[in-house]
Amino acid sequence: MAEKSVRPTLTYIDEVHRAGAESYQRIMSYFEPELWLGMTASPERTDGFDIFELFNHNIAYEIRLQQALEEDLLCPFHYFGITDLEINGEVFDDNSGIRNFANLICDDRVNYILEKANYYGYSGDRVKGLIFCSRKDEAKELSHKFNLRGYDTAFLSGEDSQERREECINRLVSNNPNNKLDYIFTVDIFNEGVDIPEINQVIMLRPTESPIIFIQQLGRGLRKVEDKEYVVIIDFIGNYMNNFMIPIALSGDRTYNKDTIRRYVREGSRVIPGCSTIHFDEISKKRIFNSIDNATTTKKFLKDKYQQLKNRLGHIPSILDFYEYGEIDPMMFVNYSKTYDNFVRMVDDEYNIRFTNDEEQSLEFISSLLINGKRPHELLMLKMLMNDEAINRESFCDALNQAGSSYYEDDYISSINVLNKSFINTQSEKNKYQNVNFFEQDSINSGYYRRTFSFYEKLRKYYYKKELNSLIEYGLKKYEDCYSEHDEDNLVLYEKYSRKDICRLLNWEKDDSSTIYGYRIKYGTCPIFVTYEKKEDIANSTKYEDQFINNQIFSWMTRSKVTINSTESKELINYRENNLKIYLFIKKSDGEGSDFYYMGKVIPIEWNETVIENDHGTLLPIMNFKLQLENSVRNDIYEYFTK
Repeated sequence: MAEKSVRPTLTYIDEVHRAGAESYQRIMSYFEPELWLGMTASPERTDGFDIFELFNHNIAYEIRLQQALEEDLLCPFHYFGITDLEINGEVFDDNSGIRNFANLICDDRVNYILEKANYYGYSGDRVKGLIFCSRKDEAKELSHKFNLRGYDTAFLSGEDSQERREECINRLVSNNPNNKLDYIFTVDIFNEGVDIPEINQVIMLRPTESPIIFIQQLGRGLRKVEDKEYVVIIDFIGNYMNNFMIPIALSGDRTYNKDTIRRYVREGSRVIPGCSTIHFDEISKKRIFNSIDNATTTKKFLKDKYQQLKNRLGHIPSILDFYEYGEIDPMMFVNYSKTYDNFVRMVDDEYNIRFTNDEEQSLEFISSLLINGKRPHELLMLKMLMNDEAINRESFCDALNQAGSSYYEDDYISSINVLNKSFINTQSEKNKYQNVNFFEQDSINSGYYRRTFSFYEKLRKYYYKKELNSLIEYGLKKYEDCYSEHDEDNLVLYEKYSRKDICRLLNWEKDDSSTIYGYRIKYGTCPIFVTYEKKEDIANSTKYEDQFINNQIFSWMTRSKVTINSTESKELINYRENNLKIYLFIKKSDGEGSDFYYMGKVIPIEWNETVIENDHGTLLPIMNFKLQLENSVRNDIYEYFTK
């Protein structure tokens, strides 16, 4: 290449996510503009190359799918996630083609694809479609079989010349009936860098590899053109491991929070901007939910997400940075390595901060119990202590009011008990956190709590105080965004809570979560926890027939060996006289983890004693209660549990 001599004022470079390649590096070395402007639809990379550093971490403008739809920059789409065909009793999964390639291209599947393509249709006078397949031989053979059925199709791969690609594209968009193509079959050469606005139907016959690739393929049909009102996306969904990436891609949510993903599958059409719609058939929903439940969080995945945000920012990100940029649910780092700073230390050689064991344990205590934001009280108390403020009822009431919350004496006492560790109820946790002491009672005024000297010593260290402050601000931000619209019990309808959360939020003196076997009556409260779909391998005596009668009535079974004359039955039946508050929490299956959806308060309206059979065939007494919900269950939640 000639000696450097080209020095324009401004140089544009497209598809800049490829800038790590040698060819791009040569171009960027040759030109020496005053300003580079890089453009890409997928800046996030997993190969470690920092695209952002090339531009001094300056992002001139960023727009995601949801915002582009809101601003009417893209063509509306109608997405249909439908069940792929079951052939000879086999459901398509990630290895179907390896086990039995014939099933991928069999006549039954071809007929099924065409049936659905015709049923869901397209916008315009004729179809101009792209079909993405998982393998070249699959794409080639399916194209052949489409042609045998009277369609005009072509197969393109990376081996085809640019001339042939252009010829096929021209035929696809042509309105000449004698020289047209209905479909182009391909694997991945049209993922990016190809502009065919006329495409009005995209068919996906492949498992989703990543949200980025999914959006790239979806995006082939999103360009606007005259006489094209919308594009139809038909996604054939099998038992693929990565099915959970479909709602991630469609929603634009990058947190990978499982509950957020489930929520989008349930209500995607309600929240997608503009005229676009999203539909999953019931079997596809079930397959996606199973994929969500089975998805595992690996160190590599977390490290990649961490590195991507670090590259974007140009510095080591805080846990609050992840929340504000929406790049991943920060609690995934905490769940993986107990504290965020411990994870950073694990994956980033540039992070050389070391905390003492006592400091680390205090951060772990806060991370494991408080920063989920489900109650702001303890976080506000910690913030007051950081600022060398004494805690008493009056000062704390002021802090709560500033946070938009109200003061209740029981909440105040409970929060004090949590921070002084009285709430802890297992010996292992008592041992672990024995040196974690945030405050002590004032020796002169017993109504005041002041920070301990050991906490003061920790706060003198800049990085400890910085990390603690980041945790507190993250937790308060999470509360503000997700839990501030709570009821008098600090609970938000349809949000998720663990048994430990509920013991804390209902102001129980101790964490009795390990002894709540389905339900427990204590302190004038009775939280009921139901797993809607029971495991097959559990004891018969615990296969309770808990189910919705309708969206207002829930049929619930107590533990076995409970009769109508049992103390707990009488307490439930006489709930009014006992001033007993009953709360219902449900999760669909154990695959959802330890958290349950809060369905609201309930009251018993009908009850009877019946029997349940144990594993030995013995009939045991059990009580069946019909519970009326204070709030009718929202339709998408109701369908999620019942279908």
